[in-house]
Amino acid sequence: MRKLALSDEILMSVEKPARYIGGEYNSVMKSLEDIDIRFCMCFPDVYEIGMSHLGIQILYDMFNRREDTWCERVYSPWPDLDKIMREKDIPLFALESQDPIKDFDFLGITLQYEMCYTNILQILDLSGLPIRSRDRKKGDTIVICGGPCAYNPEPIADFFDIVYIGEGETSYDALLDLYKVYKHSEMTRKEFLIKASNIPGLYVPSLYEVTYKEDGTIESFEPMYDEVPAKVVKQVVKDMSSSVYPIKPVVSFMKVTQDRVVLEIMRGCIRGCRFCQAGMIYRPTRPKDVEVLKNYATEMLKNTGQEEITFSSLSSSDYRGLPELTDCLIEQMNNNHVNISLPSLRIDEFSLDVMSKIQDVKKNSLTFAPEAGTQRLRNVINKGLTKEDILGGALKAFKGGWDKVKLYFMMGLPTETYDDIGGIADLSEEITELYFANVPKEERNGRVMVTASASYFVPKPFTPFQWAPMIRPEEFVKRAYYVKDRFKTEKNHKSLKFQYHEADITILEGLLARGDRKLCDVIYDVYKKGQIYDAWTEYFHKENWDKAMEEHGIDIGFYVYRDRSLDEILPWDFIDIGVTKNFMKNEWHRAVNEEVTPNCRMKCSGCGAARYGGGVCFEAQN
Repeated sequence: MRKLALSDEILMSVEKPARYIGGEYNSVMKSLEDIDIRFCMCFPDVYEIGMSHLGIQILYDMFNRREDTWCERVYSPWPDLDKIMREKDIPLFALESQDPIKDFDFLGITLQYEMCYTNILQILDLSGLPIRSRDRKKGDTIVICGGPCAYNPEPIADFFDIVYIGEGETSYDALLDLYKVYKHSEMTRKEFLIKASNIPGLYVPSLYEVTYKEDGTIESFEPMYDEVPAKVVKQVVKDMSSSVYPIKPVVSFMKVTQDRVVLEIMRGCIRGCRFCQAGMIYRPTRPKDVEVLKNYATEMLKNTGQEEITFSSLSSSDYRGLPELTDCLIEQMNNNHVNISLPSLRIDEFSLDVMSKIQDVKKNSLTFAPEAGTQRLRNVINKGLTKEDILGGALKAFKGGWDKVKLYFMMGLPTETYDDIGGIADLSEEITELYFANVPKEERNGRVMVTASASYFVPKPFTPFQWAPMIRPEEFVKRAYYVKDRFKTEKNHKSLKFQYHEADITILEGLLARGDRKLCDVIYDVYKKGQIYDAWTEYFHKENWDKAMEEHGIDIGFYVYRDRSLDEILPWDFIDIGVTKNFMKNEWHRAVNEEVTPNCRMKCSGCGAARYGGGVCFEAQN
């Protein structure tokens, strides 16, 4: 029987002790005598959120298929346990074995959101590991990260030995095989890291040197050794249908954020929205075979006992096998009382028939993402939606019995005017008018409700908007109040609701998204002031960030509010994602000129992703 790392007394004193005891259904146990490598996967946020992340489930399954490797999991302790662990000097531990993290060969941290960066330091600190990679020696755990935020790893470069660029299914075997040689030889840690840097997709920050111009922009970014590559190339799974996938995912004892079976139907997106980082870094679009997915669905439901299944993709509507897959699952699941959730539908391809079949009898609200209030601005961001598409989709929804619609918008987009943001209220009002004009009174279930949410636009690396400035927070709030007032004046204002995001947290997200190595010291100091869980409003303290930036001479305006030159060396330019910088520049010019770029199936735009040799780029040849 396993001995738990926390006593019963401690477990009974903290919120949700199930977060820390492990032993969940389908979790993997191995004998230390049978393995050579211990790998701990970490999501630097609370257990309920981390357990919902598909990427960790995939890598957990992949690593544990190796006979020489045991992969376990760890998540950020909630502040109540964090305090106890520090007071009682309890080292952070993995869920499966309950052993300290510092006993592991690897700690792999997924970077999904910039505001989790202080939690990374919490994990390292509670584990008893040196926080900065330069202070680690042979025998210390190798700390590696991956995920979307790894596409600009410079603000956290000091804390990681290795950064994995791309999809984890491709290069980890080579890294683990190299590690075994390193572990059982006289090879130094530095020699190991230099050899690791030559494995495709692996970036070792300590092997590169950055110099700066007087104006603070980057002068040069170069490897320090001849044998270290100047460019790190993103790794991509070419054949998604044969790639590893967890048909026995770990099932929690407690309710987690996404408490359902997740079926990844496709990776990538054909659309090319200019604000969307995922749409660029996950190119090319690669679907999975329908028959494979049917088999996965059956096996995963049997192996988990879950009562709901959802599809994972950036745009489910663009999966060509969607009608066949949903029809098959509806027929199969109805007999077993399993609910199907279908996210990421585009309003212009809204399928009332499918939605009617998979929704519960009580119809929930439908969510659409116009992103911008006017057609002009939707063309700037290359959303590929017309006003007719939006209204037509909403009308179908109303006729199908839905009376609640959620609309997602962004404010602060490049070239945005007050006419554009006023369009948020106008479009919302037109949708309510559509309801009253087309749904007879006797068929109405109650008052129609259209809720519009506006997020604060953050330019992200590897998007055509990576050179764009953010608007200042006071301007964002001013625009939000303007839209809110416009909602109050609409004829059907009682059926309308407007809400907007926090400005302070989003500005820091923008800082960390496009920052450089100078921010490492800022993040370290903020953490030392006791800051963790920045993504949670109740634990976020802006003053700690302001003070740390002041102490290190960091001007937030330089990173956030300034226009960048198209010729400037960006902190992430050493990464090759397949999509070329020239393509991004061309898309930026097209955005300014309000020109729409067709989606990948309509016409190839020559982004560069075809070099990977698979997916949508070659559909016409099949």
